[in-house]
Amino acid sequence: MLEHLPGWLGGMLRNFRAGHSKLAILQPELEVGDAVIDLSSPAFPYGGRLPVRFTADGEGVSPPLVWGDVPDGTAGLVLIVEDPDAPAIHPMVHALVPGIAAEERRLAEGAIVNDGVGGEGWVPPDPPTGHGTHDYVFQLFALDAIPDLGPNPGRSGAMKAMTGHVLGAGMLVGTYSRGENAIVGGSAVAGLSPA
Repeated sequence: MLEHLPGWLGGMLRNFRAGHSKLAILQPELEVGDAVIDLSSPAFPYGGRLPVRFTADGEGVSPPLVWGDVPDGTAGLVLIVEDPDAPAIHPMVHALVPGIAAEERRLAEGAIVNDGVGGEGWVPPDPPTGHGTHDYVFQLFALDAIPDLGPNPGRSGAMKAMTGHVLGAGMLVGTYSRGENAIVGGSAVAGLSPA
């Protein structure tokens, strides 16, 4: 969708971003606390560039995720993936996956789909050309009760249902851009084509 914006428009919107302060994990009503879940991906390092296959320029499948122990008393997990760099008022939600079992420690590549794990599915990263690097923030919340989110809760519905139930959280950041220098193998490559 946003790949069709001309580069000059992406450049003009470069400084218009939702903002990291609006990420779900930073909202005070969730009272995330000090319990940290070790969240990572075998496909990219923390802060690393997402491989093309996970974006709108590739197959658009969700990346694999793995995590460590969750806090005692965890009844279930919720994953929210947001782009705080989207040219919008609020971060763009790329995935909302409720109802992950407390015993689960991974989501396989491609697991986040409309008829799979649940939620709305994976919306592949699709930043405007020339808008700069976007962060894609994977946020995993451990809850003391499994919230009743209904069929399509949206971010605000999920946040409301999770309030007062968060025992801990984990975070992983991947990046992606179009028409920008990209770090590949430790070297910057100008104008790297995502294909």
